[in-house]
Order: sequence, then structure tokens, then C-alpha cells
Amino acid sequence: MSDRTLHLAVALVDAGWHPAAWRAPDARPDALFTPGYWAELAAEAERGLIDFLTFEDSLGPQSAVPHRPDDRTDQVRGSMDAVLLAAHLAPLTTHIGLVPTVNVTHTEPFHVSVGIATLDHAAKGRAGWRPQIASRAADAAHFGRRTTPQLTDEDAREPELIAKRLRPLFAEATEVVEVTRRLWDSWEDDAEIRDTATGRYIDGGKLHHIDFEGAYFSVKGPSITPRSPQGQPVVASLAHASTPYEFAARGCDVVFVTPRDRAGSERILAEVDAAVEREGRDERARPLRRFADLVVFLDDEPGAAARRKEHLDALDGAALTSDTVIFTGTPGELADLLLDWRTTGLDGYRLRPGALPHDLIAITRRLVPELRRRGAFRGAYDTGTLRARLGLPAPRNRYAAKD
Repeated sequence: MSDRTLHLAVALVDAGWHPAAWRAPDARPDALFTPGYWAELAAEAERGLIDFLTFEDSLGPQSAVPHRPDDRTDQVRGSMDAVLLAAHLAPLTTHIGLVPTVNVTHTEPFHVSVGIATLDHAAKGRAGWRPQIASRAADAAHFGRRTTPQLTDEDAREPELIAKRLRPLFAEATEVVEVTRRLWDSWEDDAEIRDTATGRYIDGGKLHHIDFEGAYFSVKGPSITPRSPQGQPVVASLAHASTPYEFAARGCDVVFVTPRDRAGSERILAEVDAAVEREGRDERARPLRRFADLVVFLDDEPGAAARRKEHLDALDGAALTSDTVIFTGTPGELADLLLDWRTTGLDGYRLRPGALPHDLIAITRRLVPELRRRGAFRGAYDTGTLRARLGLPAPRNRYAAKD
């Protein structure tokens, strides 16, 4: 086994990342809103020793473009709450990490902190969280408390323009992450005494007001939820441009980037490195894991994956587009790509199955064995937390008395 094995995550979304995936022969459109469907996907991913799963979420129905709603009725619309879905899967799984997406533009950090800490308790140290800003102005109408910038089609074609327009929302999201992390620390590890003889349930001196005062939030604390098994569940973010890279460098443990080729990976990782340096982050104490996202269509027969994607394109009436590279090929060809790009400095990959369950099964039963054969992937899970699996140090509680 290599001393630097790959990390693999899988991003799950309804019937797959192709909008026509629900019409594939082995799709299960009648089951998308059933707990059993997601439990079967999670079990398959865990059989494949995947590091963690991510779950998409939104504040409005899906649309063909990310920045505004549409009225299409030929694509999947509707979803379940990502945190509640992950909580359902927590007792049904044993090792795999569970990382739901939570919109932070319209969600209070106190609620985020409690929900993710509770998930970490339910999963016994396997929880994470992907903070996401609201990039659609229409989402604000569901809450009626504020407005957010309306992106144009021109903005949507250029990630740096999007980042510039949404920079205030990223600044707010940075505070959400900071408040959430402080609330996670507001209970010390041993704050609960639970001594029936003396009648002392908690040590009041080990619960802390965080007294956070920022530009966007004023939060006193403490949390209502005792410190979770990881102390600080894993925080991951998706980044396409300079502002999101800075957001990841400030407060995240994992960043998902979207290169389209090896040269793109080198360029993007250099930008992430520059953001880390600007933020003054010490990666020896607080490493930032770098994952590349890929949409994948996999088949053993050469050319079959491309033909399958073309069929789905025809059903949808347009060729699939994505914010990242779309790979069609064999598991061996994908293994070649992953191992090649790894040399640019990537720690792992988050794979987005084009169609479910087909491409998830191809990942777990074809790609993973191929990577293992090449000494690039584990042969069994360890017994630690998700943080430990990713090589992230156990966080010290900032409010605990220093030894």
C-alpha cells in the first residue's frame, strides 16, 4: 500500500448528476423520496470503502441553471432536507462519513451548530458540513427578511464575476462558520458529570458563553448540544474562484475544486495555496485537504459510457454541462487520470455519479478495486473519526483551561 493513498468521496443527488438520469433504464424515480433509496446508496458506498458522502440541498426546486428558477417539468424537481437525510443514514451506516449541505444565507448559525453537532453524535464521529451561500435571489422570497443579488446569465458564465457579486454573502458565511465552530467549543469535553449520588449533571464552569460580536451576527451562547465526538465536525466547501478559495482558507477543513485538466489542477491549487498564505493559515496545525470534483460515467466496455451519456443528452434535449470536468470512460482510464492528477498536490477526489445507481456501483465495484490493485486505496476502513481518516488533528477546545 502506498504511503499516500487517495481519499474518495461521492456526491449524491437525486437520480444522478445528469438531469435525465431519472429516465435511465435502471433508475428508480419512484423511490427518490423514500428513505430506503438513500439507505441503499449509502450501503453501496460504504461497501466500496468511500471516505464520505455529500448530500446536496437547496432552498428552492432544482433548475437547469444554478442562478435562477425555471419552469421545466421534464427534470427531477424537489428534494429532502440534507441534514435530516444524513441523520437518518447515521445509524444505518458504520464507517462512512456523512456531509450534508446547509444553506447559510438564510439559516442562523446557532441552528447550524446544533444540527451538525447532533448529526455527529448520531454518527459517532462521522459528520461533516458543507456551508453554501444562496446564489439565487429567488430563494430570499421564501423567507421575506432580506434580498440577495440577482445574478445574470453573463455573471453565470464567469466564476470570478459570480464571486465578486456574491462577496458580501461569502463574508457573512465566514462569520457563520466561525460562530458555529465557537458554539461547538462552548461545551468542554467533560462538561457532563451525570453523578446521580451528588445530583450534579453538568459542571457549569465548563459551559461557556461565546459572546461573539461580528458584522453580521451577535451570538451569546452556549450551545444546547454537548460537545460532539469529533469536537469540530469536518467543514467542507466547494470553490470555483478567488473569493471561495479565501473562504475555504479561512475556516474549512476540505475544499472541493473544479479543474478540467491536469494543468487546471496545478493552476487552481496554486491559487488555493496563495489564499492560504494570504490568510496566514498554518497548515501544519490546520491542514486544508484539497479534493477535485469530477462528474463520472463509467462502463467496462470502451465507448459505452460515452454512448450512455449521449443517450441521456438526447433525452434531455441538450448536452450535459457542468462546473467541472465530465469524464466518460472505463474504470481503468479513470484510475489513470486520478493518479496522474494526484501528483499536482490533490489529496483526493469527490466523484459525482452521472446516473444512479449505475455509476456509483461502477465506482465501488470497479474503480475502487482497480485503485487498490495499484496500491492507491485502502483495503479496509480504520476505526477512527472522519477527521482522523482525513488526517485532520483533533481540535483543542478554545475555551478549555490551558494546561
